[in-house]
Amino acid sequence: MKITTKDYLVPKGAQVRLSKWPTRVEPAYDTKKSYEKLLKKHVARLSELQELLYASNLHSLLLVFQGMDTSGKDGVIKHVMSGINPQGCQVASFKHPSATELEHDFLWRTAQALPERGNIGIFNRSHYEEVVVVRVHPGLLRAEGLPDASQRNGDVWKARYRSIVGWEDHLARNGTRILKFFLHVSKDEQRERLLERLDDPEKRWKFRAADVDERKCWDDYMKAYGDAIGATSMPHAPWYVIPADDKPNARLIVSQIVAETLESLDMRYPRLDDKLASDLKSIRAALAG
Repeated sequence: MKITTKDYLVPKGAQVRLSKWPTRVEPAYDTKKSYEKLLKKHVARLSELQELLYASNLHSLLLVFQGMDTSGKDGVIKHVMSGINPQGCQVASFKHPSATELEHDFLWRTAQALPERGNIGIFNRSHYEEVVVVRVHPGLLRAEGLPDASQRNGDVWKARYRSIVGWEDHLARNGTRILKFFLHVSKDEQRERLLERLDDPEKRWKFRAADVDERKCWDDYMKAYGDAIGATSMPHAPWYVIPADDKPNARLIVSQIVAETLESLDMRYPRLDDKLASDLKSIRAALAG
């Protein structure tokens, strides 16, 4: 199957009901060997594009990964970005805010981890935790020390959506291209992956009892994610809902989206002016002689 990336794009203004989005599609590979060959091709292309991104120094790229526990975020980052030069890439993971982070607005901590121009930044979870996890567990909002009026306002989530859209628009206008991926795993598949973690001694360290507790809030999470994705998917910072029950296929889809996005940017290697080009010729001649 050919990967058509627009199939996974969430249009601006869409009402997103995640139950209507597939968690599994026909794979783009036939065998494990064909998957590895295709992923290797994608990774090689991303490596070339990263070098061009760094050399042109006009843009940065921010990749945001969200999803339920076991959805495969770590695996996508590990495999898709395996050919990237570590000097031009940074990964940030966002868990429960620290005491210092709670003393700032909800976008502050992610702003500290934005990639420099020419670099790729990866958020493994992100500012979207503040409109998903915090919405599912309202006690977290009360712990953020907001003015009473902000907490009483029933539109607190819509206000945060507006803040996110405005912030991401600001970043885009200043050269940061943003791609947001929701790795969409089914509840049944998550159950199998949790059982696998329990049964495999080499994966047991990944298991957290809290993951099982969070499954009880599955429908609330799907509602919160759907609302957030629909409200914040914009041309300058689009959301892609990636079918994630098939891990290899999810990696192929994500890698192709990233490559296509980088290819769409106005990137070129710096051009030398005539004087510098002439000077370099003289320097080369002197070195060769």
